[in-house]
Amino acid sequence: MSLILLFALLLILLFGLLLYFLKPTSIEKAVEEQLASIEEAQPHASDRITILKQQTVRSGTLEELAQKIPGSPAVSRLIRQSGRDWPLGSVFLFSLIAGLGSYWLVSLVVPGAVISLGICIAVGSAPYVYLYILREIRFKRFAALLPEAVDLMSRGLRAGHSISAVMEMVGNEVADPVGLEFRALHKEQSLGLPTRDALIGLIDRIPLDDMRFLATAILLQKESGGNLAQILDKTSEVVRERARLRGQLQIYTAQGRITGWILCAAPFVMFGIINTLNHQYEKALLSDPFGLKMVYFGLGLMVIGILAIRKIIDVKI
Repeated sequence: MSLILLFALLLILLFGLLLYFLKPTSIEKAVEEQLASIEEAQPHASDRITILKQQTVRSGTLEELAQKIPGSPAVSRLIRQSGRDWPLGSVFLFSLIAGLGSYWLVSLVVPGAVISLGICIAVGSAPYVYLYILREIRFKRFAALLPEAVDLMSRGLRAGHSISAVMEMVGNEVADPVGLEFRALHKEQSLGLPTRDALIGLIDRIPLDDMRFLATAILLQKESGGNLAQILDKTSEVVRERARLRGQLQIYTAQGRITGWILCAAPFVMFGIINTLNHQYEKALLSDPFGLKMVYFGLGLMVIGILAIRKIIDVKI
């Protein structure tokens, strides 16, 4: 079984190296994009003319195969929301190699196939967990800078600037990621994209409730009229109050979160320490069928405890 896994791992590595060295150069990519744009520019009676920016697929066999994998749109959205420009095919390939490699290594030490499969899934999902962490960090920074951006928009409107001008001011004056997203928003509007569509695209990249409040305020004022500066002042107050409540909840739920981390890490840390000090100590637990059942039962209870603690501390604002 281990020889088959080793052969599969080497085959995947060779396939990845082959795709890497045979991928088109930058000049070939530019020529292909130019030819594709010329072909798309040919008039067709059944085509609908649009100025909206479409999500393009990178050239290359690996990227085309990755787009056919179920769940690839969600992974592409995760990559985009995390602020990274990673190729989708590379993420899938790295996840597959890491999962199979970890399964092969663990199967040499642990006889249980279920444990090896669980570690394989955990290691294979590491790129997605890393992207999720990057996305959460980016969203938190965006939420922290958003009240400053709303205040700047309000002051700019009171000074007589247009809504498009104040969005450009936010893009130039406020730090990233708020500045980066508002620069993209202003660029889309400058190219002729309607404000509603541009804001919907921004919400798709930053799906935060505070950003939805801001977009709703701007669109309501655009359609029904009113003093947008006053609306933005109220929106800024709401955003700041939500941030204050989130901070208080972080304090109140700190004990529960720390308890959850300790309970999750303690069994694995103790297993590693005992295995380092006495390698034969855990052999009875992993080689005996009843011991493996105890391990599976303990892991199941641990998952239930994690979900229960997460449900308790997950308070909606």
